[in-house]
Amino acid sequence: MATIKINVLAADAQNAKEIVEATNGNVYIGVMVKPFPTAEAAAKTVREMQRLGIPVSVGLGGADPLMWHKVVETAVLTKPAHVNQVYPGAGYTLAALKAAGSEDTIVNALIKPSGITGKVSILTGPESQAFDEYISCEAAAAALKELHIPSVKFYPIGGAKHLDEVAAMVKAAVNAGITMFEPTGGIDAQSIEAVVKVCLENGAQTIVPHVYTAFVDKNTGKTEPSQVKNSLEKLLKLL
Repeated sequence: MATIKINVLAADAQNAKEIVEATNGNVYIGVMVKPFPTAEAAAKTVREMQRLGIPVSVGLGGADPLMWHKVVETAVLTKPAHVNQVYPGAGYTLAALKAAGSEDTIVNALIKPSGITGKVSILTGPESQAFDEYISCEAAAAALKELHIPSVKFYPIGGAKHLDEVAAMVKAAVNAGITMFEPTGGIDAQSIEAVVKVCLENGAQTIVPHVYTAFVDKNTGKTEPSQVKNSLEKLLKLL
């Protein structure tokens, strides 16, 4: 049976703990490195959450490719459950984690939709992002397989506007043996079911939609555990 988790933000460790408890642990709590001055500062926050048993997803921050090496440094210091990375840096990240003794951290690679079904960009690094050149979903998945990266982060998908592109990338990834898929960008409580359904229909076995600001209370800055729980319960009914 397929697995569904939601990747969300939290205002602090206590907020994160409440989200984890509300969802029986079927979440990743994102810690973006961009706001932190150093990797050690980011690692301090990650460790605080880890001490509470929170599954942390270390991320870039707005998919900023300039943060890719700070992500590596933070991940090596903390060995988190999950790491978000640009495509060109994913293999480096995986190797660095293995060298640090972490065999269990899941590393994804950021692939960008092109606006054309079946075509994507893997040029998501700080230098390569300047080039608007695309390859087939199948070629992107084959290269990802060669890097031994187990998960595709597909961003930005515009909520549920480009589900045909999502479907094509999921299908190509699954055919290459990569069954974890992370749709990201503009997903909210209204669009999340349609996005996850497309991933399931095309063979993904582990689906991790990233829902950030949509679940955040604008007055408190906290992610609402009840909203995450409600969305997850609806998604699990799709299985």
